[in-house]
Amino acid sequence: MKQFFRPLVAVGLLFVVVSCSDDDDVVVDNTPVLDPVVVTSGTADFSTYVALGNSLTAGYSDNALFTAGQENSFPNMLAGQFALAGGGDFDIPFMADNLGGMSLGGQVVAGNRLILSFASGSPAPVVKDTVTFATDVAQTLTGSFNNMGVPGAKSFHLRVPGYGNVAGVATGQANPYFVRFASNPNATILEDAVAQNPTFFSLWIGNNDVLAYVVDGGAGADQTGNLDAATYGGSDISDPMVVAGSIQEILTQLTANGAKGVVANLPDVGTIPFVNTVPFAPLSPANPEFAAQIPTINAQLAGLNQAFDALQVPERKIVYSETEASPVLIFDEDIPDLSTALFQVLQLGGLDEATAFVLSTIYGQCRPATAADKLVLTSQTIIAQTNQEALAFLLGLGVPQELAESASVNGITWPLEDKWVLTPQEQAIANTALNAYNELIEGLATTFDVAFVDANTLLSTVNDTGITLSDGSVVTGTFATGGGFSLDGVHPSPRGYAILANAFAEAINAKYGATLPGVDPTDFTGLYID
Repeated sequence: MKQFFRPLVAVGLLFVVVSCSDDDDVVVDNTPVLDPVVVTSGTADFSTYVALGNSLTAGYSDNALFTAGQENSFPNMLAGQFALAGGGDFDIPFMADNLGGMSLGGQVVAGNRLILSFASGSPAPVVKDTVTFATDVAQTLTGSFNNMGVPGAKSFHLRVPGYGNVAGVATGQANPYFVRFASNPNATILEDAVAQNPTFFSLWIGNNDVLAYVVDGGAGADQTGNLDAATYGGSDISDPMVVAGSIQEILTQLTANGAKGVVANLPDVGTIPFVNTVPFAPLSPANPEFAAQIPTINAQLAGLNQAFDALQVPERKIVYSETEASPVLIFDEDIPDLSTALFQVLQLGGLDEATAFVLSTIYGQCRPATAADKLVLTSQTIIAQTNQEALAFLLGLGVPQELAESASVNGITWPLEDKWVLTPQEQAIANTALNAYNELIEGLATTFDVAFVDANTLLSTVNDTGITLSDGSVVTGTFATGGGFSLDGVHPSPRGYAILANAFAEAINAKYGATLPGVDPTDFTGLYID
């Protein structure tokens, strides 16, 4: 079933009152009456607006796509303003509810949204509902849709046939969000967009080509130099020419019939709350449970630390402070693997072969985290918890149960895996790709003569200094309380999307001579309150 957008600005409103010069004022009872100014489209035509992109375009928030989030997407906000200047209906492929979870054949393919829970006494994001999944992927929608943002889509996915084929969901070849509203199983996102003959478009794509690598702690591969996107893993970084080639083809087809539009560059994924919330040193002796274990742990690791001294790598020593917070222990694939040397030194120090093997295997390529490391937001759920895979591994080596359990604590006695931490080297890899993408995107905006939004600078400002609103409040990137981002630490809140919508409107006005008004971000929540 097709559903139409719910306007954020009254469609019947034809004028926006703005200040004019004193010479033009009319005075009634000593009160100036301001002349109305007509909202215009300039040289643009907003009658058929299509928005292409990924989750940032769809209105994804709090780790899910749900109806309220779709209503608060930046394209829907723009469509409300476009309606004041001749814009038409804006159709959205709404989810079934405000939870956002999806199922297919009884299997959950997307979880429900997060809410802020106070159940533990300390506010924490939790899944609102783990039972109800009202959106059935197989129950596809009919008609065409103006908001074609597809969560999870990378730049090249917009041109992939079968990306909306329900048969490919189980194998990862198709996207369940696109399956719901694709015109047919073999259609591409781009084909369905072009088929609507848009007069105006927005395109914000490429974020997932590097974001997936970041949110997985750099566990993916950098595919720069590999132009075959079909060989990429889900967490890999796309080659810049693949991203640019995809965007170039998208713009070529969208502008073929004279449509005008706006494109945006990509935000610095290293500044999002997802990688700037969990401290590198979260292990506090103020926690009585941890404090009681510190002397024992330090004593157990004393011989290992002597071996690190002997190998002249004191920076790898593991010592937990009894007076201040200590860093977590992490695996780092970019430092030398000292397993063999460590095994030999430990044996020379008097350890039996079996114990030396276990210690060298666990600690041969790890180190305490530093302030330069970025722990991903989801790491907070596993730090100081028993790593069940590690426990099984150690038990398989014949380590006694009690000792195996004490050596399997994430971030304390067992190094955090690569997927939980973005090291400086991994940050540099991501930044190199992002900078290349953004340079190419801005160049394509110039080549195709479309409006350009510097979303990178805008969102960096939100994270670095904050943006002051009309009521004096400041929107920042602080997790949960800053007002700019949702509880997933990646996607904006409604207020954050409103700030983005205004940036798009400003770019459109500047490029096409339109007089679109902005929305008031204070009219939108900085955090969904359940």
